[in-house]
Amino acid sequence: MSDPAYLILYRELRNAITEGIYPYGSKLPSERTLALDHGLSLVTVEHAFQILSDEGYIETRERSGCYVVYRSSEVFTVKEQDTLVLPPAEPSSREKLSFPLYARTVRRVLSIYGDRLLDRSPADGCLILRLALAAYLARSRSIRVLPEQILIASGAEHCYSLLVQLFGRDKCFGLEDPSYQKIRQIYEAGGAACELLEMGPDGIRSQALKKTRAGVLHVTPYNSYPSGVTASASKRAEYVRWAASHNAYIIEDDYDSEFTLSSKAEDTLFSLSTEGRVIYLNTFSRTLAPSVRAAYMVLPKALIQKYRQRIGFYSCSVPVLDQYLLAELLHSGDFERHLNRVRRQLRRT
Repeated sequence: MSDPAYLILYRELRNAITEGIYPYGSKLPSERTLALDHGLSLVTVEHAFQILSDEGYIETRERSGCYVVYRSSEVFTVKEQDTLVLPPAEPSSREKLSFPLYARTVRRVLSIYGDRLLDRSPADGCLILRLALAAYLARSRSIRVLPEQILIASGAEHCYSLLVQLFGRDKCFGLEDPSYQKIRQIYEAGGAACELLEMGPDGIRSQALKKTRAGVLHVTPYNSYPSGVTASASKRAEYVRWAASHNAYIIEDDYDSEFTLSSKAEDTLFSLSTEGRVIYLNTFSRTLAPSVRAAYMVLPKALIQKYRQRIGFYSCSVPVLDQYLLAELLHSGDFERHLNRVRRQLRRT
């Protein structure tokens, strides 16, 4: 099944922008011109432009047209505000997975798998869940990985603790300032040093990133808590370049991104990094219910052996029933239908 026309046009324009065919400050052809040139409807072109604008590749100037604001250079001169206006302390609540759907899925899993649910989970997590996640990430996040790159853990906080042990206590972790307080608490409880990097309106300020001594950067590119900042396309590219040039790694904490109101999910740092310098992390506690204590990490291939040597002896702490339940929700499409329903409700509010 081919992608819709607006996504094909979006990718074509995005690639032209990132490759410098349309450099920073240049004006894109009008929507009407592109529609005629590509044989598309004006609505299709408007949809592609809206995604480019939402992700920070272009901006629309009234009675002038659309201009490229993505920068590929190391220096960012976009004006950065001196202060951030923080939203309320707690993130807005999202609708949980409906209980009847949860109950039906549990009954189906019990009926299908029976006493296999009493078997011990492999250390990395059950293969059925890792296969389901690999397929889901490929179709929804443009992350194409093998099941052995995916590790199941009992919540994001467990992942943070494992990452300290993976990288070692001699590594300094660079954190967004402000950021979720528990991230710093867990890293420091594990013996790691943390450096707070000041946030601007589109992510960590460029000067803070240049000066940091951190060897690991922990970022939440979409809707970072508590600042509410979403990293622009330029800033995401800057993060990826920083990791490659400093022989460093990025922990991409993708919490909350599935509830984006955009018709297309934000580009992940993992999919943008050609150097394999990003660890992708996400949790079901946000998308399904707080009681679902299950998260997953996606490691670049270069880190798999190091992970197995250093912390591969830990048992998976997520119950097997929960893992099979999540796999069934992903396989059946119920997980994505749930996300789409929540997004529709959020757009109406």
